Amino acid sequence: MYCIVVTTCRREDEEKIVNVLLSSQLAACINSFDVDSTYIWKGKVEKDNEKILFIKTKRDRYKEVEKKIKENHSYKVPEIICIEIKNGYDGYLKWIDSVI
Repeated sequence: MYCIVVTTCRREDEEKIVNVLLSSQLAACINSFDVDSTYIWKGKVEKDNEKILFIKTKRDRYKEVEKKIKENHSYKVPEIICIEIKNGYDGYLKWIDSVI
């Protein structure tokens, strides 16, 4: 299992990404939080209010999830980071496995 982390500034991007991943059964659950991001872009320090998404999916779905995120994201270089879930509540992990 994976938890894929994605940030976006635009509410429209967030909604598109969430809807396409869930409706395509590429993700079992997506959490969304407000976050302040500070980063370097084109040599300058930038600060934005963003949304961060935690996308729970199966290992074999990663490439398709990444593709859908890039297709529905407005950033030229979107943050897409994959974290392997090595342990977790067995019931929850089985639920993820059963819905996607």
